[in-house]
Amino acid sequence: MRRSAAACSLSCLTAGLLAGCPDRSIDKVDPEQGRVEAKDIPVNVNRNLDLLFLIDNSPSMRDKQLNLANNFGRFIDVLSTIPGGLPSIHIGVVTSDMGTHGTTTQGPAQIGSIGDGGCKNSGNEGNLQKYDAPITDGKPYLEDLTDASGTRKPNYSGSLSAAFGKMAQGAGAGGCGFEQHLEAMKVALQPGHPTNGGFVRNGDMTSGDPEAYLGVILIADEDDCSLADATLLSNGSLGALQSFRCTRYGVTCDDGGRDTTAMNQVGTKGRCHPNDNSQYLTKVADYATFLKNLKSDPKKVIVAGIMGTPEPFAVELRTPPGTSTAIPALFHSCTYNGATGPEVADPPVRMQFFLDQFPNRNTFSSICQQDLSGGLQQIGDLLKTVIGDPCIEGKLADVDPLTDGPQYDCSVSVITNQGKTNQEEQILPKCSPEDATAANQPCWHLMTDTMNCASSPDKLSLKIEGQGKLATDAHILANCVTEVVKTATP
Repeated sequence: MRRSAAACSLSCLTAGLLAGCPDRSIDKVDPEQGRVEAKDIPVNVNRNLDLLFLIDNSPSMRDKQLNLANNFGRFIDVLSTIPGGLPSIHIGVVTSDMGTHGTTTQGPAQIGSIGDGGCKNSGNEGNLQKYDAPITDGKPYLEDLTDASGTRKPNYSGSLSAAFGKMAQGAGAGGCGFEQHLEAMKVALQPGHPTNGGFVRNGDMTSGDPEAYLGVILIADEDDCSLADATLLSNGSLGALQSFRCTRYGVTCDDGGRDTTAMNQVGTKGRCHPNDNSQYLTKVADYATFLKNLKSDPKKVIVAGIMGTPEPFAVELRTPPGTSTAIPALFHSCTYNGATGPEVADPPVRMQFFLDQFPNRNTFSSICQQDLSGGLQQIGDLLKTVIGDPCIEGKLADVDPLTDGPQYDCSVSVITNQGKTNQEEQILPKCSPEDATAANQPCWHLMTDTMNCASSPDKLSLKIEGQGKLATDAHILANCVTEVVKTATP
């Protein structure tokens, strides 16, 4: 629960002295092979994608929501480069305001001033929020599907970026200052939710519609405070009624914060993680388990965060607005100059731990930026990779410079029953000739694709000829040698 940026900063000055250096020659810097880029591409690309944006709507989020809305187009640009174009997509928005209720107890009916960080009852209850987005069919989420003929079928008017921008800014910055990010996510995605039905697509055996990928994107400048025992908000012996209660009772630091008393002490702390023994906050790992169990394959879940930086993590004394007494508060881990002045964010220990429970399916970037396009592009790139990106991202090494033309070194195989005890791997030959007329199909070759692989150094894509002969659930695993830069030696 924050009203203004702290007037505190850390600075340091370093200086280095260079003595005279002896005259020496420098070797030419040449590329050499040594690194390998790995690609894992489903034979049949699943183009169904459900994206839930969890947007912090507490005070201090106004500038960040505007930043998100203004740069969302970059995210869509990346998704549109997936082979076949923009996926068949659902996009929903839910806020962090879950009021004063916990999962095991109900707290006070209301605390604080509603509309200015106060909390009441169950808040937004995990309901998907469309605000004033131009949705045409009454659903609480954006839908942009592709039918069998490839025709787009949106349920909104205007552009997708503009429609989402209405939702992002509509979240506002007056919601509950005790943000229950993870609980709001869980309630929103809970099967049988009374208003959110249809958002999560888990496949339809009758129509053949495949189970969709599920992405959860956390946009927040404070850590999660998902309540188990809501007396955290009413027990006067727990300190000032500020969001630092969430940190003190929901996070443990092995260095300087092994218990709630130590967490309340001023100073830098290290090796911080969720307090799984907390009486007041929920166990973070349970949210990760819930999310994974929504899908037949946990690898179909992708998570991302645009949040405060995890470090530094420190407790300081700060005077809340309207008071004269300094109290323990979490030191802001990052800051930037927003449209109306300084903007800050706090270390998201609980949410970072949540992201870490999804190896190879998570990404993080700082919210302390005037331009969030880079972070959104990063999320788009991850989704593109998971869905299936044949573009070669690295600069491929020419392993035989003496032969005319580039000589690349790639090995490609077909994996069936991936991740199961009966997994099998079969080497896939290189096409001869290297085009659609190859006689040894199924096979592979590299081809130039300037449209879909525009950001790749060589504009190369991995092409499989005779793909229809492969098992529908198979994956293509490719490894290509890329260049590294040899360090100059004296």
